[in-house]
Amino acid sequence: MVQAAYLHIPFCEQICHYCDFNKVFLKGQPVDEYLQYMDREMKNTVEANPPSSFKSIFVGGGTPTVLNINQLETFLSSINNYLHPREQTMEYTFEANPGDLTEDKLKLLLDYGVNRISFGVQTFDDELLKGIGRTHRRKDVFHTIELAKHVGFNNISIDLMYALPHQTIESFQESLDLAFSLDVEHVSAYSLIIEPKTVFYNLMRKGKLRLPSQENEAIMYERLMTEMQTHGFHQYEISNFSKVGFESRHNLTYWNNEEYYGIGAGAHSYVGGQRISNAGPIKKYMKAIDEKGFPYVETHDVTKQEMMEEELFLGLRKTKGVSIPHFLEKFSVSIFDVFGEQINEQKAKGLLEEKEHYIRLTHNGKFLGNEVFQAFLL
Repeated sequence: MVQAAYLHIPFCEQICHYCDFNKVFLKGQPVDEYLQYMDREMKNTVEANPPSSFKSIFVGGGTPTVLNINQLETFLSSINNYLHPREQTMEYTFEANPGDLTEDKLKLLLDYGVNRISFGVQTFDDELLKGIGRTHRRKDVFHTIELAKHVGFNNISIDLMYALPHQTIESFQESLDLAFSLDVEHVSAYSLIIEPKTVFYNLMRKGKLRLPSQENEAIMYERLMTEMQTHGFHQYEISNFSKVGFESRHNLTYWNNEEYYGIGAGAHSYVGGQRISNAGPIKKYMKAIDEKGFPYVETHDVTKQEMMEEELFLGLRKTKGVSIPHFLEKFSVSIFDVFGEQINEQKAKGLLEEKEHYIRLTHNGKFLGNEVFQAFLL
């Protein structure tokens, strides 16, 4: 039962040094043609697997807001035609870079029903921004968020990063203080992960990347959780914090192991018990749609065992944890019959606990989440 859609715009004006997402430089790309093919994929996808009732649409990238005003309207019209965001109350998010959004673009997004903006802030330290390959600066964050509020957006999220090269605990604290001064509704905060095929990966291999110690990274994460709680943000997932009622419905779709469309080059879907991968390179994506109507390069039928593993792997990211009764209802088997040994092992390590019919990470478990998640991949 599909309840959400992710749409991928792979174009960027600048490639960040840490980014391994499917993206390309905007200049010289067939943007208008790509949007036509996304329109076709949306149409074919909805016809092949009609959605139930949508609760979220998320447009990510790349940088969706690098589209010019005419391209943006074309794209919004396609979404309107096939996914009908106006028909019900839903969360409709666009990712954006601070400094990219004009007042005209913001008004256009609002006119088409977009009700949530997620800004990739990462840090408020201009030197660090320069060092990670971002084009915006601190002043752009304040200006763009003020503009978004002025236009009428009242659900704004920002992304922050920590454990960046040369970042100090003091610098991260300053970013937190400035983030709270913005009075936004949601914050996602991630530690830097060095991914292959990125600028940072190549620098690391040459011994030229100076990262904070693991101890300082842990201090930053502890500081993050404490400061968020102090400022009225509820931690509902390992890396996500919101004011009451502003949790990301779209991200909860993933963590609740629910189904969603993935539209665009390199996007992934989970539909009808199948996990589907789209072709990543733009020309291959368009060619596949011409030949087959769909850009799929891999389709995997998820077994019941894999579904149960994913229920734990994804669900334990939520601070609420995994519901014991819901697991039984969904899979007709007790969570303890399938994962009793692993649960007890992680409990003994002090990383998991059972509370109010949920299995969830302890405070210490949040620091070692990946180690806990791996235990449930049998």
